Amino acid sequence: MKLQFPEAERLDHAELDHGHKLFRGEVSFLKGVVGMEHLPPPDRIEFCLAGRSNVGKSSLINALTGRNSLARTSNTPGRTQEINFFELGETHYMVDLPGYGFAKAPTSVVAQWQELLKRYLAGRVNLRRVFLLIDSRHGAKAVDEEIMSLLDKSAVTFQVVMTKTDKISATGLAEALERTREVLQKHPAAFPELVTTSSEKGENIDQLRGIISGLI
Repeated sequence: MKLQFPEAERLDHAELDHGHKLFRGEVSFLKGVVGMEHLPPPDRIEFCLAGRSNVGKSSLINALTGRNSLARTSNTPGRTQEINFFELGETHYMVDLPGYGFAKAPTSVVAQWQELLKRYLAGRVNLRRVFLLIDSRHGAKAVDEEIMSLLDKSAVTFQVVMTKTDKISATGLAEALERTREVLQKHPAAFPELVTTSSEKGENIDQLRGIISGLI
């Protein structure tokens, strides 16, 4: 059966409020990790943000938490070179994965990041969902499909979050969503709802907070 992958239904007030409280409570950077042996204990709910370099992960993290400098933003692809862990109160880990794709780094370093990413995704028992960011102006690319296939093999659920919707027309966004839906048909680990966001305009940031806070 072909899945439709609609945009996520609007959450109710209680769900949105729960998300607001989670992200507007105590949020702090815990550590950056470059090896599996340095991961924090898997003792709380964990979700992560993944995406191509310059897809807008840092901007989205800052928008979710309402903190302008919690995650660094940069126009230089590949700036995030490690797995960064943030604590949300005492209940959640938010994880910022290294940007993939056209990282400006030596080939050996990129290979090391990719190996760490694979090991993390395959072996983190408390990881509830990966939020896979796709730039709405470009849609899913081959490198995104590689990560989707890795998540399929690792049996890790991922949900696509379309970013930078303020940078594209309504017609262009509709076309990008349709192309993305076609790609997702091939990936059994894909969660059957999409989220469209604009960190700059605040579009659906509260919706994404609520979705994350509802993970168990």
